[in-house]
Amino acid sequence: MSHYTDPFRGEFDSLEEFADRVSDVLKCPVTIEDANHRLIAYSAHDDYTDPARTATIISRRVPEKVINSLWKQGAIPALLKSREPVRVPPIHDVGLGSRVAVSIWKNDEVIGFIWVLETNRTLSPEEMEWLKLAAKAAKNKVLQLYMRKNKKEERVQELFWKLLTGHIAREDDIRAHLAAMQIPTAPQFAVVVFRFAADLIAEMERQISYLLQTTQQLPLLLYTTDGRDVILLAAPKTDQPLKELNAFIESFAAKMKERFHIHDVQCGFGGVYGAYRLIEKSYREALAVLALKEKLGDEIKSVYGYAQLGIYQFFDFLLEQKRQGEWTNPALTKLQSYDQKHHSDLVKTFETFFDHNENAQETADVLNVHPNTLAYRLKRIADIAELDLNDMNQKIKLYIDIKLAKYEARG
Repeated sequence: MSHYTDPFRGEFDSLEEFADRVSDVLKCPVTIEDANHRLIAYSAHDDYTDPARTATIISRRVPEKVINSLWKQGAIPALLKSREPVRVPPIHDVGLGSRVAVSIWKNDEVIGFIWVLETNRTLSPEEMEWLKLAAKAAKNKVLQLYMRKNKKEERVQELFWKLLTGHIAREDDIRAHLAAMQIPTAPQFAVVVFRFAADLIAEMERQISYLLQTTQQLPLLLYTTDGRDVILLAAPKTDQPLKELNAFIESFAAKMKERFHIHDVQCGFGGVYGAYRLIEKSYREALAVLALKEKLGDEIKSVYGYAQLGIYQFFDFLLEQKRQGEWTNPALTKLQSYDQKHHSDLVKTFETFFDHNENAQETADVLNVHPNTLAYRLKRIADIAELDLNDMNQKIKLYIDIKLAKYEARG
């Protein structure tokens, strides 16, 4: 297409002015978003809109349910691959009318999108070409925003690392730094760490950042990466923060798998606190969860929070005591000797019984034995270990020592 047919030549003072120009040319409402679906400009004085566009303008970002629908329907995957306009049929469930969208590219990276809401008309092939020209014309303006945002993010990440490593100790100083960077505070927070199978490459970082920026499940105040770790400061909104954080983690892992085919993501989060000087503590606790997951595997597969570790919180301390000779359990020693001599499974039987809350039927099913066989084994355990199976303290001590021995064996 020759230059004289380009309706977007010339200078525009702002992206708002540019959005109005695109709207005038295409005779449709227009919105311009950054790569994470945050609204950066929209055309004014539109006679017609739809609920999805209204919600986007009000909250300055595309609602998460709309983003999810656009992923499932295939529009966003197409926009991340193609420089051609993509036609998006209506998605009535989320209030989305018929649209055409085009990506704004910087080299091989998408830095934004132009969305055109078709109002009782369909863009002609010529208008589709104009939309491609609009995407090229918008690049420099969007790029300026992109560069400013990246510079701010570098300063914010530097501050986050200072907090994660305890370099700012006083609560007042921390809050002053956060205010200066215009980072909102929250009454409670936890550090969340996602660990990937290998060091993050640029493309993966973009995909992860996209997911984190578009989630509206719970506020994420700060975010950085370290090798194969993604580290977040998350701010649960309810009085059930552990439940909220668990739901967020499971949703994030599912989306990484569905959208980007990234599997094998481990996660841990530290304690939930209200004082920002405890960010370092929460971070150390999140790393402790990941270290335990690496050693214990399936045993704590569905545990993410430090507060949910139960007895495992104390294992490093107990192991230290054990190695100094201050922690022994004759009952376990006797059972281990008996198992070795008779090729039996009494230690495993007791552990499984306790793993299943002393439910005899469940334990028998897992061990693939008859309930009578289980009852006989439990009696043998009581006799050999000189253990009172009615004394909870004795049983808990043996259970902890069995788990601790496994933990120690895994190094």
